[in-house]
Amino acid sequence: MQEAIDYKALYEAQQVEIALLRSELAQLKRMIFGSRTEGFQSATSPSQLSLGIQADSRAATSLISAQKVSYTRIQTETKPGGHPHRMKLPEHLERRETIYEPSTLTEGCRRIGEEITEELEYEPGKLYVNRFVRPKYVSEDNTTVLIAPMVDRPLPKAIAGPGLLTQILIDKYVDHLPLHRQQQRFSREKINIPYSTLTDWVTATCRLITPLYDALAKEVLASQYLHADETPIRVLDSDKKGETHRGYYWVYHSSLQDLVLFDYQPGRGREGPTELLKDFRGHLQTDGYAAYNIFDQKEDVTLLHCWAHARRKFYEAQDSDGVRSAYALEQIQRLYSIEREAREAIFEEQAILSLRQQRAIPVLSDLKQWMIRSYQEVLPRSPIGKALAYSLERWDRLMIYTSNGQLSIDNNPVENSIRPVAIGRKNYLFAGSHEAAQRSAMLYSLFGTCKLHGINPRNWLKDTLEKTAQQPINRIGELLPHKYLLTS
Repeated sequence: MQEAIDYKALYEAQQVEIALLRSELAQLKRMIFGSRTEGFQSATSPSQLSLGIQADSRAATSLISAQKVSYTRIQTETKPGGHPHRMKLPEHLERRETIYEPSTLTEGCRRIGEEITEELEYEPGKLYVNRFVRPKYVSEDNTTVLIAPMVDRPLPKAIAGPGLLTQILIDKYVDHLPLHRQQQRFSREKINIPYSTLTDWVTATCRLITPLYDALAKEVLASQYLHADETPIRVLDSDKKGETHRGYYWVYHSSLQDLVLFDYQPGRGREGPTELLKDFRGHLQTDGYAAYNIFDQKEDVTLLHCWAHARRKFYEAQDSDGVRSAYALEQIQRLYSIEREAREAIFEEQAILSLRQQRAIPVLSDLKQWMIRSYQEVLPRSPIGKALAYSLERWDRLMIYTSNGQLSIDNNPVENSIRPVAIGRKNYLFAGSHEAAQRSAMLYSLFGTCKLHGINPRNWLKDTLEKTAQQPINRIGELLPHKYLLTS
């Protein structure tokens, strides 16, 4: 006997599937055509949140009334200088002055002043040749030849000086100009440098500053608070002809010392962070990726999660459940308003902790209860259901930031350090080998630390290459970017 078909249940299942597909389609369109920002504008009228259907009206009855968020911005007055509508040119720039006398100037005219107009001009970088001339002498008895010792050079057997080596690395890893394009630029100056020579120079320079990278890694891992994240990089692999391997940069950011460390690993498994962080002690903040869960089992490591990622789930769920998503985003916005207030007032650690205890914890407590109730009313497979589940499953780790004024509400510091890598990937497409990927990780670490401390990476690297040969290995850490201003 043929089993009867429950058309009502089938219809409801199809409606759920349609809703999920519509949500996925809206998210895909947003990724391709929409803005990358996750900015949220709260609706000014409750009627704007209502879609006029039963599910929305039911959800609206369970929402807690939101309170108006206010904070005080501190503005500092800036004194305008020079022309009111023109940027004042920096005083440190070289001035090349040209004086133009009136063509009708006659004898007896007296100079009463002058009009000065400044324009910002550019002269392309120049290649030039350093000649090291060492005269040779012979002693009076013709038994000894006297000659000055050769000056220390970063790469004694290469024709490239420290300034050229520095510019090649800065062009590639800071300004994202691949080596083959640099080769073309040299060719326009009638300097033909083989591509293989450029890669050899980069490799040799990286080998020279590897001790610096090791010293930076030691300082980063000694921190008691780290942000961690990972980002993919395509790598040519000799075992995969015609294809690239998907490797990963694992990135660790110390916001207490403003240091960043990139570590290349062939995969996204937990083996990489497990080995690198085997001696780490303190707070580790991540985006909730399961590979980090192993650190939750270590007694001396406290794992906390990121509110920016929790917020993103609700942002992506707006198309399927605008009412609940809007309410969650409003409450998370209140948490960020508290953080902004503390940042603009330049609060100390204890003041930040007190502010969070008094104002953030009540918001979080109400938000958790609302999430629990809402999760019972929605489909677990729906976007809003997944957003609620994501936060509730990680709630204890999302709350940890309120227990310490040094901790951040999110993992954005490390994500900001990763952004240059995303730009670089679009230009050079892939790393030539696993070894090249690790060399890139080293340079991203050192240049990223320069950026965090507001140091010109070109000045730092050129100065460092000139000093490396004379620097004792046990004092190599003195050349790190964050100590550059102290030693220069």
